[in-house]
Amino acid sequence: MRGVFLDTNTVGPDDLDLQPLTSTLDHWSLLEQADPGELAALVSNAEVVVTNKVALDRDILLAADTLRLVCVAATGTNNIDLSSAAECGISVCNVRAYATTSVVEHVFSMMLAFNRQHQKYQSSVAKGDWARAASFCLLDHPVRELAGQTLGIIGFGELGKAVARMGEVFGMKILVAQRPGTKGPPPAGRVALQQLLAESDIVSLHCPLVEATFDLIDRHEFKQMRSSALLINTARGGIVNEAALASALLCGEIAGAAIDVLSEEPPRPGNPLLDTAIPNLVITPHIAWAGVTARQALVNELAGNIKAWLDGSPRNIVAGPCP
Repeated sequence: MRGVFLDTNTVGPDDLDLQPLTSTLDHWSLLEQADPGELAALVSNAEVVVTNKVALDRDILLAADTLRLVCVAATGTNNIDLSSAAECGISVCNVRAYATTSVVEHVFSMMLAFNRQHQKYQSSVAKGDWARAASFCLLDHPVRELAGQTLGIIGFGELGKAVARMGEVFGMKILVAQRPGTKGPPPAGRVALQQLLAESDIVSLHCPLVEATFDLIDRHEFKQMRSSALLINTARGGIVNEAALASALLCGEIAGAAIDVLSEEPPRPGNPLLDTAIPNLVITPHIAWAGVTARQALVNELAGNIKAWLDGSPRNIVAGPCP
């Protein structure tokens, strides 16, 4: 049986052990990045395809006569036409809970960096402000503890729950938003999005990018947030309207943002968040998930998904049939 990994460069294979994956099938083609012009042929010549970010649309899937299993090297599956896969009898599975620790650590590193004013104090030291100080320390930028702050979480799956648990360890009050797109009063333990935005000191996004969450945080939502609030997005770029975020930071509607994902990755010139004049904005290149342990766990889970499928006991199936 033949397998092809369409974009190994997205998992950084140089410091990983790929043997658990490559041992699952007789033949593997491991491509750093599939050539778009060759994608249809690559997919149609394999029984198993692994992809992280390479999109498989309806035309590709309909032409893939031998393809039986698509393994997404991520949790989100928005790059796969799931309905077409099911129509073609192709099973699609994803990987879950492999990067929880890495993402949680990233989220809290951003919270702490902003609240402890790391960037501003580092800049002050570099400018010689500490060397010229009359006292033993600088107190130019207010430092805040996380304890007692309200952490609002939008998206309460594996990652949202893990962030909430860590927030409680820090002594934070936790608010969880009603599932985006649902109507009626919030269920027990949840609050309306408007209430969460108005009451939270920090808002952390952990929901998938679907129709109900596209531009979920837009100009109207920024106006509801506290001027002292911090927004953290480690979910998907399209959940936050980037032009609205740039405007909110420039006019001081919110105090800061830590953004690990953009609507288009890599970003292209003209993305409003690339404006270096925007204050209190940290952009990281989609690395919240990328700890070495997390990436190895991803490879191991991909292998586990394929083995389970071959054994007739498929797991993590999000579309299509079981064998």
